[in-house]
Amino acid sequence: MLVDSHCHLDFDTFDNDRTETIQRAKKAGIETIVTICTRVSRFQDILELAYTDEKIWCSVGIHPHQVEEEPETTVEDLIYHSTDPKVIGIGETGLDFYYENSSRESQHRSFRKHIEASRETQLPLIVHTRDADEDMANILEEEMGKGTFPGVLHCFSSGAELAQRALNIGFYISLSGIVTFKNANSLRDIVRNVPIDRILVETDAPFLAPIPNRGKRNEPSFITHTAAKIAELKNLNFDEISMTSTKNFFRLFNKAKHPEAK
Repeated sequence: MLVDSHCHLDFDTFDNDRTETIQRAKKAGIETIVTICTRVSRFQDILELAYTDEKIWCSVGIHPHQVEEEPETTVEDLIYHSTDPKVIGIGETGLDFYYENSSRESQHRSFRKHIEASRETQLPLIVHTRDADEDMANILEEEMGKGTFPGVLHCFSSGAELAQRALNIGFYISLSGIVTFKNANSLRDIVRNVPIDRILVETDAPFLAPIPNRGKRNEPSFITHTAAKIAELKNLNFDEISMTSTKNFFRLFNKAKHPEAK
């Protein structure tokens, strides 16, 4: 059994075969899927999608790219939406200084709101970070000093220092198809040093399809290739990484109901 801890099933690229995509995931042994909110204005659509299947969960949040496009959202708004039984995380949120589709100031402000919502609810913070390692680490450490909150750096592709500083404050590291890419040797070196009990697996579908599906639209069923590469890097067999990453997921996202639960 595997968990796709981060994908975007609401995106229009799945409009023609969303049901079939979910069925393919189940046939591949993907027992749990989290479809992630990037725009609070689309939250109700994402929530409705989560309710179509008992094995699909969702989050609430605003991606750093969309901060300046979305309606003003308060901490209280995020907390209110998070009370729904299907909502198991806060985000995705974070910092993206590569594209800077939103100003750094607005990204910082939104990120801290999401952190406060995570702290108040104790739902995991789902963090996007790109080309912002120092700011990201500093904010996480500063905010953790105000009161603890759980979290994960999703689709990790940053440097070793950020990975270690995140691990030091209790965060998890989620790995996507990037770990299979030919030019990802530095990431693979980092993965070898991440404790196995802090690793999650994701697709970030429809993006970043792993080898051998590189160039195709990504989907949850492809996560098996990512898991296999992680197993290789950690000198484990496939079943071990599946079991451990699944256990890690339900430890962090403890609001989600395990498929085997009575």
